[in-house]
Amino acid sequence: MTDPWVALTADTDPGVRLGQLRHAHEVFTTAGRLERPVRPVVGESWRRSARARVSPDGAALVELGADDLGPYRDGHPLAPAMPLIRELMSAYAMDGEHLLAVCDAHGRLLWVEGHASTRQAADRMNFVEGACWAESVAGTNAPGTAIAVDRPVQVFAAEHFLRPVQQWTCAAAPLHDPHTGRVLGAVDITGGNRLAHPHSLAFVQAVARAAESQLALRTRPPDGGTIRLSALGRDEALLVTKGRKFRLSRRHSEILVTLARHPEGLGGDELLVELYEDESVTPVTLRAELSRLRRLLGPDLLSSRPYRLAAPVDADFDTVARRLASGAVAAALSAYPGPLLPGSQAPSVVRLRGRLNGQLRAALIARADPGLLADWAYSPWGEDDLQVWRALAAAVPARQRPALLARARALDAERR
Repeated sequence: MTDPWVALTADTDPGVRLGQLRHAHEVFTTAGRLERPVRPVVGESWRRSARARVSPDGAALVELGADDLGPYRDGHPLAPAMPLIRELMSAYAMDGEHLLAVCDAHGRLLWVEGHASTRQAADRMNFVEGACWAESVAGTNAPGTAIAVDRPVQVFAAEHFLRPVQQWTCAAAPLHDPHTGRVLGAVDITGGNRLAHPHSLAFVQAVARAAESQLALRTRPPDGGTIRLSALGRDEALLVTKGRKFRLSRRHSEILVTLARHPEGLGGDELLVELYEDESVTPVTLRAELSRLRRLLGPDLLSSRPYRLAAPVDADFDTVARRLASGAVAAALSAYPGPLLPGSQAPSVVRLRGRLNGQLRAALIARADPGLLADWAYSPWGEDDLQVWRALAAAVPARQRPALLARARALDAERR
């Protein structure tokens, strides 16, 4: 097995594959039939392009003129990340005679920069700032397809749906809002067939993650009285409200996490069951903990009858769950610094921790992205995850597989 999102393997002859793809493209555009060696991601994209009535001999359309482009991109959420993207990609683009490009969520190119002669050649196919490269307009291409499937993808030569684009190869990765997981656009590297290497896909994916991290540092979700609660990867949660920070004890962390999951509130008996695995703990003990928490936070934040938080909660574990629900797996993993309150044995925390961990693992395994699986496998919480190590071994090129399979066998032996 090889990475289905990479165009060529190390032992593939680009010339032979190019001839095969040109023939397959001709068969599909004339007879509507898919033939080998078209990858599933490309075949599905060709079908979407055909359903959108994209002409194989067409061209991308310029949707943002000079008067509109400047103000639009200056105010775009990705603008703050551009200095970092340039820092990471400009030398690579110039040295390799490539282009770096960033588009919005509609596939419209906002920035196209790089080697001068390559830019002149790209101008002839309307790979220019303001042009729309969404699949529904320009057919299969890396930035448009990355947005359509919300994952990094590489497109090689005749895998492009438009014939005028088939002399190019590109790799792109989606960019997400770090707080909501919403797709904001994509970052792309475009050039000749030398880009049909797995490294180019890994490169743009790393740039996308760095850009998302940069946006997370520079931007904050609207406050509006919201409580910000960070409880992933730490035994003592951090609460931020109205500019004040509170580092909570383990028990207070468990209370806040539980109440954040129940905005409607919980009665005393209900909260007792959610927090204590020891059934001998009395309501008096819980009331004492709540009194101490109310003195710490203030009476305006913690209400009683039922116990509830008196303001909306922006919790990091909810951010991960929202991103997973929207299919933004890479963004979900980037917002996951570790298990929820890992040392807690409170029943409500144990359930939520297991559910979030299981959903994220399942999404990573289903996505079969070597980079994302490696991030999990080499983390402190994933280093003994046999299922993920096996999935990682299956997702990487054959030459990388032996060491990963050895690790999986060692973990399997430890369990026997």
